Amino acid sequence: MPAAKNKTQSRSAPASPRGFMASGLGVALLSTAVFGLSGSFAKALLETGWSTGAAVTMRLTGAALILAIPALLALRGRWHQLRDNWLTIVLFGLIGVAACQLFYFNAVARLSVGVALLLEYLAPVLIVLWLWAASRKRPRVLTLGGTLLSLAGLVLVLDLTGAVKVDPVGVLWGIAAAVCLAMYFFITARENDTLPPIVLASGGLMVGAAVMWLAAATGLLPMAFSTADTRLGPWVTPWWVPLAGLVILATVLAYVSGIMAARALGSKVASFVSLTEVLFAVVWAWLLLGELPGAIQLLGGVLIVGGVILVRLDELRAPASRAGAYAGGSGQAAAAPRAPSPLEHANDVEPVP
Repeated sequence: MPAAKNKTQSRSAPASPRGFMASGLGVALLSTAVFGLSGSFAKALLETGWSTGAAVTMRLTGAALILAIPALLALRGRWHQLRDNWLTIVLFGLIGVAACQLFYFNAVARLSVGVALLLEYLAPVLIVLWLWAASRKRPRVLTLGGTLLSLAGLVLVLDLTGAVKVDPVGVLWGIAAAVCLAMYFFITARENDTLPPIVLASGGLMVGAAVMWLAAATGLLPMAFSTADTRLGPWVTPWWVPLAGLVILATVLAYVSGIMAARALGSKVASFVSLTEVLFAVVWAWLLLGELPGAIQLLGGVLIVGGVILVRLDELRAPASRAGAYAGGSGQAAAAPRAPSPLEHANDVEPVP
């Protein structure tokens, strides 16, 4: 039966690299699009009386429960992977998940979603400044230019002389979220072949949820819930609609698709695509909340994203430069390669803003 034979051959034929890259890019854009929903869903809850602690706790708890099943399947009984990587999981959950989300939601409660996310995306710039101070070695020209461009963008985002004043407390929360995101990059920079990414994501969410519940039980974290209807764009919806969107779309789907994208594209290309989250977050906030940063703030956002792109372009050039040095040697021993920068492998697992 020739038809059946051809059908079998076409089904078993490997996909072309170009098609694999294209599908990976689509998944990566899906990931950033749903990640960008988190600020809008959270703010819809906060405006009806939810506390930031309650929104973060329910988000982490729901997502941890859903991802527990695929994480157990990925472990397949290899519990030693958890034992060998417990510190990474704890730090990821405490800093990269719980603290980062809590600080970001606190910023969203006082600022527009777009401004809060732009502040958080200063994390790569903070990494450059930290490495510069720690090593006392001036960054390369492209990295230095990107850093200065992002700092200039920050000044425009804050719009200090504008008619609409930016809440300074909200700005501090946004910068605190950026610090946590920078620490997340350091935690996840080292590639780890012994721990499946979905296990790290699930474990981190569980740790983050446990920390939030413990803080609430001890009275350190105010917990306020509301069953009042919420407003998303032109629709009035029950409270559980934005909560379900926050858990299922902006966390579970975002994490799973982000992991798939990192595997298809590699961490470097996926990290570039992740910058579109800022654009998606601004668009979602405009459609669902009626928020739109001012023109000067949008220009500042462009400068911040442009600066981060320059920094990451410099990171992409570094491996090529080292490869050229090794290939172009004249018989002399080449210098040992440097340790990878936190920005080079920072997006193997996507953060939750």
